[in-house]
Amino acid sequence: MSVTNQEIAERLREIYQLMQLAGENRFRAIAFDRAAQTIESLNDDINDYIEDGNLTDIKGIGKSIAEDIQSYAENGTIEVLEELRSRIPEGVIKWLDISGLGPKNIAKIHKELGISELEELKAACEDGRVAELDGLGKKSAEKILKSIEWMEQFDERCRLDQATEIARPMYDFLKDLEGVEAIEVAGSLRRSNETIGDIDILIGAKEKHISDLFDAFVDHELVVDVLGRGDTKSSIRTQDGRQVDLRIVKPEQFPAALMYFTGSKEHNVVLRQRARERGLSLNEYGLFELDDKGNTNFDAPIDYSSETDIYQKLDLHFVPPELREDRGEIDFFENNEEMNLLTDDDIRGVIHAHSTWSDGKYSIKDMAEACMERGYEYLGITDHSHTAAYAGGLKADEVKQQWEEIDELNEQFADEGQNFRIFKGIESDILSDGSLDYDDELLEGFDFVIASVHSGLEMNRDKMMTRFQNAITNPYTRIVGHPTGRLLLKRDGSDLDINKLIELAAEHNTAIEINASPWRLDLDWRHGNKAKEVGLMSSINPDAHSIDGIDDIPYGVRIARKGKFEKERILNTKSADELAQWFRDKE
Repeated sequence: MSVTNQEIAERLREIYQLMQLAGENRFRAIAFDRAAQTIESLNDDINDYIEDGNLTDIKGIGKSIAEDIQSYAENGTIEVLEELRSRIPEGVIKWLDISGLGPKNIAKIHKELGISELEELKAACEDGRVAELDGLGKKSAEKILKSIEWMEQFDERCRLDQATEIARPMYDFLKDLEGVEAIEVAGSLRRSNETIGDIDILIGAKEKHISDLFDAFVDHELVVDVLGRGDTKSSIRTQDGRQVDLRIVKPEQFPAALMYFTGSKEHNVVLRQRARERGLSLNEYGLFELDDKGNTNFDAPIDYSSETDIYQKLDLHFVPPELREDRGEIDFFENNEEMNLLTDDDIRGVIHAHSTWSDGKYSIKDMAEACMERGYEYLGITDHSHTAAYAGGLKADEVKQQWEEIDELNEQFADEGQNFRIFKGIESDILSDGSLDYDDELLEGFDFVIASVHSGLEMNRDKMMTRFQNAITNPYTRIVGHPTGRLLLKRDGSDLDINKLIELAAEHNTAIEINASPWRLDLDWRHGNKAKEVGLMSSINPDAHSIDGIDDIPYGVRIARKGKFEKERILNTKSADELAQWFRDKE
């Protein structure tokens, strides 16, 4: 049967996860994970290799995994996967989503307590059974319980990247159907929120096409459940368990409906009030005059052809969707035609990426070449520092060996006429007292240092603020990495006074990154006003542990736009020479 690259990658990654839970050989499990990553990033169709019988020609695919892929393509099954599924209950697999509960402890709890459902795990944490297990204890049980509560709180939401991947094929399918005169993704996804509930799509079409469009929508191959089908709105649930709502309005209503269904609610309330102050009524059907009693006069519509027209009728310039949160955008666009927001095209290089020197999946050269293929001019390699032993943190002598490799690669690229540069960076752990890994002599040798917290995230606010203050004032720190340490929908961030942190960083000419990983998107956009006020520098950093990770940068750009960052306050909009100079200018 024909299979997709993504389908094969999902099966291999499932084997990797189940092997961890089953306590199988770690290196054998990792081989499946790496194979999944390789196939995900494969430019060619996996079916070509399957049909030609040359799967082992793909780098990282050995004979055994090639046979597993061949088996799946021919029979729809993989023997090792079926065997693992028979041993590991489905409920236990879901425990992998619980932050702080690794495969080893999952296996221990499941085996020793004989439980496999989430509710059973919650009960075992609450009644002390988990705390009594060797190697866990009361604190571990409390953390597990908190993570479960956090996960359940956001069970109906998904990350920005997940929502984008669900919306894209549905949008692409609908836009080409007969009768579609206008189409946009709306709601919180259009506003680039970091987590999304339901996915909203809006179409403008004449009435004669509406029924056929809804039929096509509910019959789409991604649909597993039709939640409702009406005359103006239909809702479905996808294979990913996410709800997608499609609304169809008359073409002339589309701009007002798009404005309304984009939101936010708070932004819309302000717009409706402004309309009333001008003798108008704004709703999802359009813009109308008010009658003598202050009611909407639907017989007196105001002419418009776009959202821009509607904003102009309200004495405002167009407000980009990302900014529609009632956080000062109304005052700004009352007096300014536009805000010089960052765009994808402004990004000139990649900062914050990992290689096989620590916990990355590709060599420095592989990562550099991937950056060049994407049109970037430089790469800042920032493998983990020595303290992060769990992530293969570099010892001092390994740092110097890595520098030699980077020098050789830069020389090679120059000889080949490539206008590309690799910067020598490090993601240094911020230790509990705020100091950095390595002595000053070694730190001085880096082009730049990203200082990040990876442990002790639960430290109280006063101690954590002191910890960050010491790191920011360190003369070698140029960028603060993922400041809160949050993992969206899995783990809350550290208790910090972010506004004070922003002030401190700006005062010491230190950037705070916007970590572009969809799991993080940290610095949070909600602190954008403060960052703008003090002129904080940032950098759109993918924190890439693989080549695919580089492509997370657009998610960071979306958050930067939402946080009102201009091109001038983003480090990786600079040329390589300008960036090198900024790295040298600490104070």
